[in-house]
Amino acid sequence: MGKILVPVDFSEHSAYALEVAASLARQSDSEIVLLHMMGLSEAILTKDASQEAAEAHYYMKLTRKRFQEFLDKDFLQGIKVQEMVQNYKIFSEINEVALEVQAELIVMGSHGTSGLSSIFVGSNTEKVVRTAKVPVLVVKKQRPGYKPHKVVYACDYKVEDLSAYTKALELSKQWQAEVHLVFVNLPTEHFKSSEEIKRAREMFFKVAHNGQKPAEVSTHVVSDYSIEGGIFYFASTIGADLIAMPTHGRKGMAHFFKGSIGEDVANRADIPVITFKV
Repeated sequence: MGKILVPVDFSEHSAYALEVAASLARQSDSEIVLLHMMGLSEAILTKDASQEAAEAHYYMKLTRKRFQEFLDKDFLQGIKVQEMVQNYKIFSEINEVALEVQAELIVMGSHGTSGLSSIFVGSNTEKVVRTAKVPVLVVKKQRPGYKPHKVVYACDYKVEDLSAYTKALELSKQWQAEVHLVFVNLPTEHFKSSEEIKRAREMFFKVAHNGQKPAEVSTHVVSDYSIEGGIFYFASTIGADLIAMPTHGRKGMAHFFKGSIGEDVANRADIPVITFKV
C-alpha cells in the first residue's frame, strides 16, 4: 500500500483513526498523510491583507502546536507522517487531497454509536464516502494493533459492482485476510431462490476469476429483514473485524441502508467499516 490519508480534527475519534492507520501503515511500510481542515469563515478570509495575514498566521501557529501534541504518540514511532493543513470546509474536497497525494486509503474516525446508519446518514463521513474514489475506512473506537483477519463483504453478485469487489480483494490480500461474501436474501420483491443466487454467483465468478473462486474467498447466504441486519448478524457469528461494502457515488449508502433495525443488532456494528466506490 502507498499512502494513507487521515483527516483529523484532533478529537478522540481522530486519534482512534490515526492509531488504526498507523497499524496498517506499519504492516505495509506505508506513509501517513495527516490532513487538518481549518474551515476558516469567509468573514476572516475577506478582511484586508494585513488583518488576513495576521489571523492566518495565528491559526497556522495554533494548528502546528496542536499537530505536535496530537502526534506525540508511541504507536507512530518509526512511521513517516506528512502533515497538511487546508482551509477546506466541504468534506468532498478530501477526495481531491487523496488524489493529489496519491493515497490508496482514507481512514476516518466516526462519532457514530448506534450502528452504520449513525455513521453514514447525514454525517461528514457520508460526504467523504459519497465522493472519494479511493476506499474509505471508518473507525468508531480504539483498536490497538489493528489488522483485519476476517472481512465480511456485502455482495449481491452484480457484475457492474466488480470494480469495488476487486479493490476489496486486493486490500484483503495485502492484509492476508479471509473474505466472506455475504448475500442477504430479503422477504420482499427482491427475494431470490437458491437457484437464482447460484446462477448470479457463478456468473460473477466467471467474469471476476474465470470461474475459479480464490481460496481465501468463501460465499454465504443469510436471510434477514434488511441488508444491514443480515450483514451485522453474520459478522457477529464469525467474529469479523471488518465490514466491506460497495457504494454508488452520490447515492452514498442510501441504497443499502433503508429504514431502521433493532438497537441490539445495530450496537454490534462497532467494528471498522470500509467502503469501495463502484
